[in-house]
Amino acid sequence: MNSFTRYIVDFAYFLKTSNRYQKRRRFFFNVLENDEYYYKKYFDIFMMLLIFSSVSTLIYGVKNDVPEALDAFNSYIISFIFFVEYIFRLWISSSVSKVIIHQDEYSDLLGRDFDMVFVIKRVFHDKLQYVLSPKAIIDFLAIMPFFHELRLLRVFILFRVFKLFRYTRSFQTFSSVLVSKRFEFFTLGMFASIVIFVSSVLIYMMEATNPASPIDTLYEAFYWSIVTISTVGYGDVVAVSPEGQFVAILVIFAGIAVLAFTTSLFVSAFTEKIEDIKESKTIQDIMKLNQIYLICGYENIAKEVAKKLLRDNLNVVVIDSLPERIENAKRDSLNALHYNPGSMESYKKLNINLSTQVKAILCLQEDDVANVYTALTVRSIDKDVKIMSLLMNKVHRNKLTNSGVNEILYDKEFVGLIAREYVGQPVAFEAIYTIRSEYTNIIMHEIVVTERISQTISTLKELQNVKYRVVLLGLYKKKNKRFFFNPIESTLLETGDYLLVIGNYMFIKEFAKFLSTK
Repeated sequence: MNSFTRYIVDFAYFLKTSNRYQKRRRFFFNVLENDEYYYKKYFDIFMMLLIFSSVSTLIYGVKNDVPEALDAFNSYIISFIFFVEYIFRLWISSSVSKVIIHQDEYSDLLGRDFDMVFVIKRVFHDKLQYVLSPKAIIDFLAIMPFFHELRLLRVFILFRVFKLFRYTRSFQTFSSVLVSKRFEFFTLGMFASIVIFVSSVLIYMMEATNPASPIDTLYEAFYWSIVTISTVGYGDVVAVSPEGQFVAILVIFAGIAVLAFTTSLFVSAFTEKIEDIKESKTIQDIMKLNQIYLICGYENIAKEVAKKLLRDNLNVVVIDSLPERIENAKRDSLNALHYNPGSMESYKKLNINLSTQVKAILCLQEDDVANVYTALTVRSIDKDVKIMSLLMNKVHRNKLTNSGVNEILYDKEFVGLIAREYVGQPVAFEAIYTIRSEYTNIIMHEIVVTERISQTISTLKELQNVKYRVVLLGLYKKKNKRFFFNPIESTLLETGDYLLVIGNYMFIKEFAKFLSTK
């Protein structure tokens, strides 16, 4: 390896290890390409303002004299800004130093000389691939008005409008929808082109020899075909001979078919992409939030927790692997995504910083194994984020602890936690929790008021819970969707209500049996 090549390779390694260079490269990449970068939107707005001012100047100059300063700004300043942007985009499109380093390592591995020719070809190929991309071509055409002495090049100012596709997500979404149906649109274009070509030749043959016909050239025939197949029908050029009118009828029918096909393509494309568009919008909204409570799983207990958090005006995000649960969460006015809580890919798609944006992750799936997988996945991403998990079976407590869960909530205990939050009496809750800790046969239990119970027992006074040594902690009224701590005896019982009781397991079991058989 000669000294010049060695210098090039050393410089490539220097750039790779230079924090200043890599930091600046990341900065320009984020500003120009990373839609998730906070400051990119300000750059996009600035560029859009330049585009609109440039096109406005062009329109104003059609019938008016443009001030010299404004013309210079439009021709030189704006074009120069676009030129600088083009150079920066060309720079970040591919890494030259990466190609050099890869070739150097490859040569060392095989014991060969460094191939500078290959590097030049590879770099040229990568840069050319960007230069010939549609967006880069539009960028280049937008620079053309810089050569303002050639007045014809002023028309390229209009290409600056197409640069809006770079700076607005709506346009990018629209173009991605159309790209997804490119084969269908290509087929439609081929069909329409054949119809236009055939009809143009036919109408020219039928009408060109007729002195009374306005169609005298092949261009006029082509114009007539375009207008007719598009079902616009200006009426300025029409067929006058019977043969030409028959051709017009056929073209009109073909035009209706093309129009129907085009409409169906657009509708089907957006229908297929609508969920992706909604998901993208939801993710964008979530990325703007802070202090998020991320609920993994949306079942019965999760619903009550989410409602409580919403009432406290806290930010709640739900992810679940079942689409019907996600629909329920959306109906409850929650940000919800159909993601698997136990999958690493889900959190990558969510694109939020667990350390800075998430207050706590609540694993509320009513399946201990699923909660363990979720906790392990989250903990592999972030070691410090707070994880709270629901425990359905006591035998799985150690598994949740070992998976990195900070706080474990047994399902019966969890009802007590919610009760405490509703009534605001932590002292009463702590007393109950102490009893439970000292006497493990004391449990907290929910009893659903069935239709049979409500028919035989009308008020809480008739429960006879004292007789069975069962303490009534509270009542959840389904109709009002409220929890009442220590309700009065005259409270009416209705089907669907929940009794929250505490006591010995056997006593509660006998009490529940009494209610069902009374």
